[in-house]
Amino acid sequence: MTRFPLLAGAALLFPLSATAQTAQTADTPAAGTTPPAARPSSTRGGDIVVTAPFRQSEADVLSGTSIVTGEELQRSLRPTIGETLARQPGVSATSFGPNASRPVLRGFQGERIRVLTDGIGSIDVSNTSVDHAVAINPLIAERVEVLRGPSALLFGSSAVGGVVNVIDTRIPRTVPENGYRLGGTATYGSAANERSGSAAADVAVGAGFVVHADGSYLKTDDLEIGGFALSREQRAASLAAASAAQPAVPGEEAIDFAGNAAIRGRLPNTASETWNVGVGAALIRDGGSLGVSYSRYDSLYGVPVRYATQVGQEQEAPRIDLKQDRVDLRAEVATGGNFLDRIRLRAGFADYTHAELEPDGEVGTTFMNQGLEGRLEFVQANRGGWQGASGVQVFNRRFDVEGDEAFLPRNETSQVGLFTLQQYSAGPFRAEAGGRYERTSVDARTGLDDARFFAGGRDFEAVSGSLGASYEVAQGVRIGLNGSRTERAPSAEELFANGPHAGTQSYELGSPNFRLEKSWGLEATLHAHREAWSFDAAAYYNWFSNYIFESQVDPGACEAAAAPSGREVDLPCFQYAQADARYYGLEAEANVRLATIGGYRINADLLGDWVHAKVVDRGPVPRIPPMRLLGGLEAQGDRITARAEVEHSFKQDRVTQFETETGAFTLVNASVALKPFGVDNGTTLTLSANNIFDVNARRHASFLKDFAPLAGRDLRATLGFRL
Repeated sequence: MTRFPLLAGAALLFPLSATAQTAQTADTPAAGTTPPAARPSSTRGGDIVVTAPFRQSEADVLSGTSIVTGEELQRSLRPTIGETLARQPGVSATSFGPNASRPVLRGFQGERIRVLTDGIGSIDVSNTSVDHAVAINPLIAERVEVLRGPSALLFGSSAVGGVVNVIDTRIPRTVPENGYRLGGTATYGSAANERSGSAAADVAVGAGFVVHADGSYLKTDDLEIGGFALSREQRAASLAAASAAQPAVPGEEAIDFAGNAAIRGRLPNTASETWNVGVGAALIRDGGSLGVSYSRYDSLYGVPVRYATQVGQEQEAPRIDLKQDRVDLRAEVATGGNFLDRIRLRAGFADYTHAELEPDGEVGTTFMNQGLEGRLEFVQANRGGWQGASGVQVFNRRFDVEGDEAFLPRNETSQVGLFTLQQYSAGPFRAEAGGRYERTSVDARTGLDDARFFAGGRDFEAVSGSLGASYEVAQGVRIGLNGSRTERAPSAEELFANGPHAGTQSYELGSPNFRLEKSWGLEATLHAHREAWSFDAAAYYNWFSNYIFESQVDPGACEAAAAPSGREVDLPCFQYAQADARYYGLEAEANVRLATIGGYRINADLLGDWVHAKVVDRGPVPRIPPMRLLGGLEAQGDRITARAEVEHSFKQDRVTQFETETGAFTLVNASVALKPFGVDNGTTLTLSANNIFDVNARRHASFLKDFAPLAGRDLRATLGFRL
């Protein structure tokens, strides 16, 4: 029996918010530009959260939130969104080499994280495999917002772990004061001989009509690393294989196991070349706006080699040729009514394809994805402290994998969601209640003569809700508590996978009989912001039932699944399963102004995060980041800002039977941001030295951490300007 009628007479209970078009102001700089000097650490939390239904500061949001903009974004900017955000509290990265790195939030990745561009999904296949890049370009980002906890589910039940929203100005929001806006960045990074540049322009061509154009280009060589490519354990295994290897069979390429163990200083097959262009236009009036944009994303990048370390293993050096064409729409009408304040529409369509290339240039496997996502929202006026937003969200994805290594059938996912968020404020007290109903259909459109895959479909109905409250116990000090109940429909990958997956070097096997994944969650927050210091902290606990996870099983399971099609299983067998699971952890960030010396504000900051995750009665969840601490000392002036920081990642020894432990490491970084032409000029030069001591560091969240460490010493220079 459908549960939709049950919602007709009651308020939905899960917070779904407006997309990123809410809180933009006239002084928001154009994409690719550098805003004025970074805010003092003591005012952290005063930024307006764009990824929210109402105009509210970071300190007022009930859940954990991070905003990266201005000099902080310019200093942190990397070719991937995962590495750009990796220094934020509660954030790690998949780090599948320097070209494919997706954010990891509170230990969650893949299907439990949504990566958005201006409030709409990236519409790519980065959730399918860690070697697939996110088709969102950080080089044109104006700001990036990270939402964790219950409020992250603003954008769908698949965001149980969090949301990353990359906000640009491809569809203009304001009319330039001087008739035009122009900005850009240029970057050089030594570790990969990285050369990149981006530029964006807005021009007013009529009464309230603004046109936009932007473009970016990135080229890198193979990445320099701080030591051996292989971890100590893999080097030992490779050297042992070298002594046991037999002479090569005529016609087959012999693997140089000793050579693999000796690779150091540079990570082969990691060069890349990416370009991205976009045009947009918007009609902006007092009563609303209407805008559209088109963009093209094109990238050719190498994937680090998973080197053979045992006799009988194979190794490949694949490259990925990725292309995406995308059209976006944003509209807003201010109704000015006593109950309904405005109506918003946001939609995006993308045609995506990428080919996985063999070393000789031949196409091995091709991924094709067409997707459409749209949101229609009705925002209520504030009446006596009560305000709200409700609407509908639709999503459709048609996904196909072609080639000998296709591990999924051609499939289609359709989803319709209804949502509401209601908020009430009275003096120091604030409460939120919201809800979401989703109906999801996942169909495997397999031909009758294709025995490789399951044929059929599944329908799911999910209801999610949350309730939260916060109280300002003293001026600038607010405590909060959120509770949530979420339900998530399994993805096509979790339901229908049956085949070899080169990216993860495994034979993946799904289950078409999976049930809804369900969880209860609690999150306690503390936001304290005063003139000279701030402190933000969150503690969370999630109870999962029917938690979907992947574990290594006996090869017989995959051999039985592959038998009808006659395919051989020559990779480790990994099967999706469901069980109870628990996630809990802490994250905190503190900033304090130590002194003011000669016009410079001396600030110190410290952040830390820790997460513990387990599958009940089975052991640790794989690839969970270890505890981390990052501390910095910063001198902020009107024209010069200097910063030094130390990041320590602890050893991760809570591992599954198919993982290896990851050692601790410490990175030391330093940077200086200069305004060479004065405070009122929009030009900023940022010089930074990262991993100064050339440490060989590995992220535990990475599938490739034993074969592909992080960048070694990296000297970077970024010039940003705006006119």
